[in-house]
Amino acid sequence: MTKGYGLPPDAEENRDLVRSRLAEIAAGGGLRETFTVEWRGSSEHLDVIQMPVGNLYYNPATHRIRAQAGHDPKQAEALAADPWTSDSQAYLARLLQVLPADPARTDPDFDELTVSLKEYGQTDPGLITHEGILVNGNTRRAALMQLYGPTHTMRVAVLPPSCDWQDIAAIELSLQLRKEHRRAYSYINRLLAIQELVDQGAPLGVIAATFRTTAERCRQDQWVLRRIESLIERSKTAGEQLSLVAFEDQAEKFRELHRAYLKQYAANPEKAELLLENRLAAMFLGFAKTDVRFVDHDFRDRYLSVRLLDSGAPAEASAGVAIPGLGRAVRGPSVSLEAAKALTDAVLHAVAVSRPGSSVPPEAAAEAQKEFKRLRDAMDEAITDAGREARIKKRKQAAPARLADAGRDIEQCVTDLVMSRAQRSLDEESFDDAVTDLKQKLEKLATEARRTVQQPGDGVTWLLETFGKAR
Repeated sequence: MTKGYGLPPDAEENRDLVRSRLAEIAAGGGLRETFTVEWRGSSEHLDVIQMPVGNLYYNPATHRIRAQAGHDPKQAEALAADPWTSDSQAYLARLLQVLPADPARTDPDFDELTVSLKEYGQTDPGLITHEGILVNGNTRRAALMQLYGPTHTMRVAVLPPSCDWQDIAAIELSLQLRKEHRRAYSYINRLLAIQELVDQGAPLGVIAATFRTTAERCRQDQWVLRRIESLIERSKTAGEQLSLVAFEDQAEKFRELHRAYLKQYAANPEKAELLLENRLAAMFLGFAKTDVRFVDHDFRDRYLSVRLLDSGAPAEASAGVAIPGLGRAVRGPSVSLEAAKALTDAVLHAVAVSRPGSSVPPEAAAEAQKEFKRLRDAMDEAITDAGREARIKKRKQAAPARLADAGRDIEQCVTDLVMSRAQRSLDEESFDDAVTDLKQKLEKLATEARRTVQQPGDGVTWLLETFGKAR
């Protein structure tokens, strides 16, 4: 069920103003500007009127800033208690102007919008309820308020009087996902919007079509959101915790993590959990996705543990997890998995306590920053070693892989010969030249194989006997 937010204090005054301006348009008889929306399963053509921007209210239910709303806990609490106060509306205005991943900085897209409105004016109308709540055009209203103040007018289409909060959520989402819409939802707000539709009972196929994606990608997004919610809970320490904003710039890393996790899970579920924890620790220590790729299920045991002064690993494996009502227990996580989870938790706690705006004492924040640096330095060295070994392994596999590719090309050549024989289309001179060139290259290959391979097997022995004559 969609959450309701009540009505703003000037709702009745705005209803009267909207009704009078709609009546003026209807009585005018001339050409009327309209705006089309999807309204309860069909297209609705809505009249556009002029409204003072100071009369309009930012929509507290907008998906655009859902994740960022919790950035400041005190203001978020006030927003949840009453979204229509001047302080709550000012908080929403600020959130509409900032970078999704860093609410301390203004979004360059907002600056571009402000410049565009000043130079060209408003091109498309916003969308409001009869009470003056903005369903679409929240960011434009923030820019117009900044440019011209509350008396400036804004063109807005008006939804039918019966519009409720469920309609508002559905319409905002449909408008946001129009292909021509200029500014997309941030990563986390997109995840929240998908989950909201799931909670409302919408089939996954319908949600996928709404977001112009696949059902598989929607399932991936659900998996990521569950992990993020779990990580926020695990980050709680000393009265602090991470907010959704902390995960905004992790989209590509989470997608790669999901793919790697599923692949490993199919072979070994516990190794998949180890991979998950190890990569999460690397992600929140600030490593790029190209570095995170070197982190595997055995990364901690092979590369990292020797560099941690205090690994945080339990002395022994968990005795087991009791099953309520059965008097039985199942085997708990292994020592390695417990240690990997402890490391991830340590990283999350350090990030939560040392983040800007944290309320912990300066000494505690400084200690958290010191611990973060210690863990990152250890992770950096471990990733360097893992990357070096991966590159060595890749070099070892390069020659066999290239020869396998050549074999596939020769197999395709056999097929092409059969087809050319049926069509009598073979250029025999060119084919002979190509075979001669192949022979010369195989002779070079045999020469280098003789120098490199210490214990030839059957294949290399054949190569040496056939093409390895001294040159």
